[in-house]
Amino acid sequence: MRYTFPTKQRRWWPALLLLALPLTATAQEPIRIQQLQRCGDLLETRKQTFCLQVHGLQTGAWQATLNGELLPTASASGDDASLQLQIDAQGKQSGPLLLEQQGRRSNPVWLTLGTSHVVAATADEVTKNSDGLTTYVDLVSVIIEEDYEGAKEAQRLAEKYGAKVVGMIPPLNTYQLRLAAKNLDERDATVLRLGGEVSVDAVVIEESGAEESLESDSAAPPPGDNEEWASNRFLDAVNFYQRRLQKDEHRVQTHPVRIGVIERDVDFDSPDFADYVGDCRKNRQRTCLYARDADRPDGHGSTVSGILAAAWNQGGNSGFLRGLDKVGPGFDVIVARDSDAGITANVAASVNLVEDGARVINWSWGIHRVGAIDVNGDPIDSLVRSGIAMSGYEELLEEFFLWLRQAHPDVVVVNSAGNGSSFSGRDEYRLPSSFVTDQLFVVGGHERSDKDVPVEDPRYASKRKASNIDMRVDITAAACVHGSTAQEGEEGEVHCGTSYATPLVAGLLAAMLSINPELEPDQLRMLLRRSAMTIGEEYDFEPTEGDDLTAPILPSERAHELNNPDVGRSARLDMYKALDLTVKSLNRVR
Repeated sequence: MRYTFPTKQRRWWPALLLLALPLTATAQEPIRIQQLQRCGDLLETRKQTFCLQVHGLQTGAWQATLNGELLPTASASGDDASLQLQIDAQGKQSGPLLLEQQGRRSNPVWLTLGTSHVVAATADEVTKNSDGLTTYVDLVSVIIEEDYEGAKEAQRLAEKYGAKVVGMIPPLNTYQLRLAAKNLDERDATVLRLGGEVSVDAVVIEESGAEESLESDSAAPPPGDNEEWASNRFLDAVNFYQRRLQKDEHRVQTHPVRIGVIERDVDFDSPDFADYVGDCRKNRQRTCLYARDADRPDGHGSTVSGILAAAWNQGGNSGFLRGLDKVGPGFDVIVARDSDAGITANVAASVNLVEDGARVINWSWGIHRVGAIDVNGDPIDSLVRSGIAMSGYEELLEEFFLWLRQAHPDVVVVNSAGNGSSFSGRDEYRLPSSFVTDQLFVVGGHERSDKDVPVEDPRYASKRKASNIDMRVDITAAACVHGSTAQEGEEGEVHCGTSYATPLVAGLLAAMLSINPELEPDQLRMLLRRSAMTIGEEYDFEPTEGDDLTAPILPSERAHELNNPDVGRSARLDMYKALDLTVKSLNRVR
């Protein structure tokens, strides 16, 4: 391994201070991997090159390990924050990457040896379209018809149109091309011609950067935000898993589960995540978190990931899976987003995570079509994409779910319903929540009401005003959570949105699968819905579509009791009862 430390002009420092640099306070800065992406030739599948942005490395030897094994081919280039790793993928598996120097270890980052990667556009390679949306000028992706050999056909198309193949998602027969286009007129003309090729199923135009597709709810949090998770019986579920599940008469053998979270990064300097630094897997019972490091603790990725994995009693967030550590099987929470190439990169990262063994994928993101309206008839003005971009995304997501059903039928994707006060189930309004498949769970958001009633009462919670609605939403969960903090003991700022309801369901599904890994997606949905509490006021008449937060509970989800008061109401997550029913389902199998 070779490391080249760049020279910096600090002529005012004494030479003695330079010699003593590793012993100064500067040398004690933590090592943080802030970026990890495939670079170089993305089409090369064996000898893969990875580019890293690292903070905290000092002069002297350092080493990198993958799955605990030293990487002998690692080298460094550029300044003190830019490194390159060259890895021969033969005989190796995806896993946690760690950097170490003088006893200091970095945050663990998941390094995938999967082959699905796409290139993000630079600031000079994007422009505004007629809708005022940022769009890529010369990078597009083509979905090749399944009857064709994707790589070969993509190369033929590239040669025909003077383009170059620069990225790919092979399981979806999708390849990214860099066109010769210099402006949108040239790009659109080429896209039109590509779309007319017999071998091309669809052309995907990217209109979003990865950082933009974040779900957020700007409305004020409810006054009782500290009671939000009580509405889903969060602590009851943790207690059930920790205590009742491990008693001799109830003892259940649990199984490790891997969860993929499509987010950018997590702040490992926050007390919520600080103890994940280094080799987490030394303790096989604990939850492990793998992610790039963020600059601040209250970012979207830290909050979403914290609902799954944050340490308890540190003053910020509290992770559901982390609460199961004492008796848990060892959950892996992998936070990854590939490059910043928007929706296409989200899909590419999801493919890699599934191939790396993730059973649950958390998608706290989504987009609306330009012209979509909310339940009041007003236009939605955030997270919107043009019709042509939405059409391409829809085809790409369709290919993803077709592949998932054929190659990985046991994997589930949990998606936020969105915060546009609109309809989640209409493809002319929103993606990806409008897809109808057993492997996609859609989660709406609710908040604590002002009613002084027991938690089981439907009036205990009310729907979050911004949450998207309709019958495609499977279940609703608490939308508001305290974010992580920079200092221990502080109370984090409250964040609200369906983004934060989604990991509650994703974490619960992971816990259910740890109890019974044989559960299939339709069985998981059945258990969620059968165990659900209800939400909302009682109506004398059937509510209008705008008042249905989720698909109404059916008689079959209440032991075929037609007169059950829950029938026809919207579903509210009950984490405790879902685990209880999961154990009972396991006993029935036995």
